[in-house]
Amino acid sequence: MSRAGTLLVMTRLWLLVASGCSDLVYRFGIPLFYEEAELPASQVLLDLPYRTDAGADPVKHRLDLFLPTPAEAPAPVLVFVHGGGWRVGDKSYAPGGHDVYGNIGRYFASRGVATAVIGYRLMPRVRLEEQIDDVAHAVAWLHREVARYGLDPDRLFLAGHSAGAQLATWVALDPGRLAGVGVPERSIRGLVAVSGAAYDVADEETYRLGGDPEYYAERFRNGHADDAWKSAASPIRFARADAPPALIFYADGESEALKHQARLLTDALTRAGASARLVAVPAGSHERIVLTLSRDDRVAGPAMLAFIRSADGTSRRSRAP
Repeated sequence: MSRAGTLLVMTRLWLLVASGCSDLVYRFGIPLFYEEAELPASQVLLDLPYRTDAGADPVKHRLDLFLPTPAEAPAPVLVFVHGGGWRVGDKSYAPGGHDVYGNIGRYFASRGVATAVIGYRLMPRVRLEEQIDDVAHAVAWLHREVARYGLDPDRLFLAGHSAGAQLATWVALDPGRLAGVGVPERSIRGLVAVSGAAYDVADEETYRLGGDPEYYAERFRNGHADDAWKSAASPIRFARADAPPALIFYADGESEALKHQARLLTDALTRAGASARLVAVPAGSHERIVLTLSRDDRVAGPAMLAFIRSADGTSRRSRAP
């Protein structure tokens, strides 16, 4: 594509972002930003149910598992939670036939890190508390079951994008959440939060920077007359010295309110005595950053791999094809 053509495409993408048409951004922008990762079909297990009780959702309580090539030592597991504003989205989201989240699974698995892309129930059918429980139950299933696939149940990394980053952060930081489903805290080796929202819903500066308080009220207020719901919906309150190390991303082209939320989480973890690193992803947006997680020539994917290997205490060389 010529320089003029590329500039035209970028201009159209910016207009779509400004209008809030995130699905159109994906559909229009994928040819520029999506780079398919390869993994043998035999190493992809789709729609594994992580809940089978009477209350299980036959669609949402499932996960896709991407396995690395078998190695002498069990591989770590990355647990990825999709975004969608808590109300939309799916682990199998594939605009234009390009499976955005599955590609993340193939990318990391082909480099020695097993990846589980999980589903969860959506608002308004369920509340935030139930979504957090869904993520915790998915992690619990993985902790119980992954050894059979040659993976290490005590080397789990939680990650998510947008609303999924908030849910992953909550489960990683809340000391009682995983204990309630039988997962030891030591099994969570790290957190990766990508362009997350609502780490601190009570922060007034976020709204001065353009955040929409009604957007969060519609999702989290749940009938409360006072503002107590804001703190109750904020996983930042679980920042603690013994939290797992965190890698926190924001895209340099996304809103100042979201950038500020990323800084708040980083600062809270650092002040508490935990390890947290903030990374700005250049030439990105809130929508496009998730596409860069499965590319070697962009900042986010390689940074995640380096973080996992460092936090995991391993020095395995990449098994990229």
